Parts: sequence; structure tokens; C-alpha cells
Amino acid sequence: MRPVMLRSLVAPAVAAALIMLTACGGGGHTAAQASGSASPPASGTAKAHPLSQTTARPPAMVGVTTRGALVVLSSVTGAPVRTLVPNGVLGDEISVSPDHQLVYFSRRHGCIDDVYSVPVTGGKPVLISTGSLPAISPDGSALAFARQPALTPHCMSGSDMSTQFSLVIHTLSTGVEHVYPMLPSGQTSSLPAPISHLSWSPAGTQLAVSISAIEDNEGWQIVLLDTASAQDYMNGPGDTSVPVTGADARQSYWREGVFMPDGNLFVSRACCAGVPVRNRSKLMWEVTTAGRLRHLVAIGFPGLQHTSLAVNRPGKWLLYVAGTDLYVSESGARPRQLDGGLAAAAWI
Repeated sequence: MRPVMLRSLVAPAVAAALIMLTACGGGGHTAAQASGSASPPASGTAKAHPLSQTTARPPAMVGVTTRGALVVLSSVTGAPVRTLVPNGVLGDEISVSPDHQLVYFSRRHGCIDDVYSVPVTGGKPVLISTGSLPAISPDGSALAFARQPALTPHCMSGSDMSTQFSLVIHTLSTGVEHVYPMLPSGQTSSLPAPISHLSWSPAGTQLAVSISAIEDNEGWQIVLLDTASAQDYMNGPGDTSVPVTGADARQSYWREGVFMPDGNLFVSRACCAGVPVRNRSKLMWEVTTAGRLRHLVAIGFPGLQHTSLAVNRPGKWLLYVAGTDLYVSESGARPRQLDGGLAAAAWI
């Protein structure tokens, strides 16, 4: 539990509100930590989750430690129990094949990232292609990943940055790649729109593309890309941006989002965009693809990034990494904190 100082005089109404917010927050949060100055959920018919934490054992997981090791995690504690790759592995996304046999991950070589696979049982990694943030399709036939330079001044150069950023769908049986550039044909930009996470829809026909800040602390968004009709991953036909809803919607943004088996999204919603950076709230929501709140999963730590979101295929279990701590939620109930020291995690 992270210590936090509370004011000695708290009005009864404020104290009651904090108690309610704690019930909605992640495991191990105190009232002040869970709520911060979080925006309230949007009004409507969003269902409430159970107030208690589950004690059930979650499914098996893999993770990337903050030291860059790809490891199998204990389903009891979240601690590493077996090392698959000892170093050099990147977060925040790793992906496990539908048959639970392979883990897809990326490593960096200078300014370039490469995608590999390794058996869950251990073995020699196999190079697949140049890219990062791998996401395996629901049927296991294709791997989506970002192809972009490392986000450092040394690696990012040139007057037209848009040509250096793309989304790739790689057919595993043939090696054929379908490339979606950052912008529609003929458009250029000196500003990058980096991809930060990828997630396939249940039917394998769409990708939820999480885009990090384009400039300063603005531009965060989730784009739903139709793999059949889209020609790029930003502004063309086949691309639909998920609108931000709820209180402070104009200032808030989607930090990251992944598809759930029912076609809705599990998202990290943050406030506020812009400079200077104001970390006022972090909310873990289940929303429709139109951005409409269905369910409040947790109120997170305002000062931490909530990333590496994942949903197991039956949709019963959610996970995310807050800072470097792993949280799991059963059926959208109050998340429970497991072990820390992680940069990424995924269900096996």
C-alpha cells in the first residue's frame, strides 16, 4: 500500500464519497489514492460492479519485467516463475497465440524494433519481422504490429515523419504483409502519431489502434481500423475514432484500449490533456465502441500510467499494469493487486 497524507479535518460528506470511491478502486488503494480528484462516471445506465475483491485464482499469465525479461507469471501472486527470454524485451505489449503455445514480443536493435516468437514452454526465439507491439489475431493466422522508429530525437529525423510510421498485418503462413501508413495517400506531416497498443476485434475484422500523444500531451486517441477497407491508420476511410464521453470529456482522453469478447472495449481514460501536464484522474472503464460507459472497473492512481490492458478470451478476466504493479479483475469486479516490477503482461 502506498502511504498518503490526508487532511486532518474532512467533512462527513467528503469522507463518505471517498469510501464509495475506494469501493470502486483497485486493490490496495487507499481512499485518497483510488480517487485522487477523479471525474465521476458519465450518467446513464452503466452497471455497478461488486464492491468486494475476488479471491479466485486468475488464469496463467506472461509478463515483461522492468529489466526486460520475458517471464511466465504465477497465477497466485503474479511473481515470475520461469524465464523465457532473459533480457531486451520491450513493453507494453506482448501477445499469446490462441492455442497457448507461442508468445509474441519485440526487442530493440538501435533505432529498430523486431518481432519474435518463443514457445510458452521455453526455447529459442524466432525472428518474424521488423516491428513492435505484436497482437495475434483471434484465429492465430495473422500478426499485427507497429513499424515505427524508437521515439528518441536520435532515431526520429526528417521533415516528413509520417512516412516512418505504419501498421502492419503479417500473414504468418506466407510472410505476406499488408501495410497501413500513418496518413492517407498524398498527406504528409512533420508530427508523428505513434502507435502505443493494438487489439483485434473478436471477429478479426477490426483493430483497436491506441495512439499516444502526437504533440506534447495532446492527440491521444483510439482508432478502430477496418482491416478490409482502411488504407491508413489515422484519418482515411475505414478509420473510426472512439469519442471520449463523460465528465471532463473535452479535456480527457483514452490512454489505451483493447477489445473485449462481446465487442466492447476495456479502456484507460485519463485527464487531462495539454501542457502543463495535469494528472487529475485515471479511470478504468468498459465502454461501447461509441465511447459510452457500460461499467466502471476501477478508479486508478492519478499519477501513474495504466497500460498493457488485456482481456482473456472468455472475457471473464481483465488485467492492466498501473505504474509497474499488476492488477487483475474477475468479471469487472474490484481489481486485486498482484506482484510488481512489470512493464507488460498478457493472459496465456
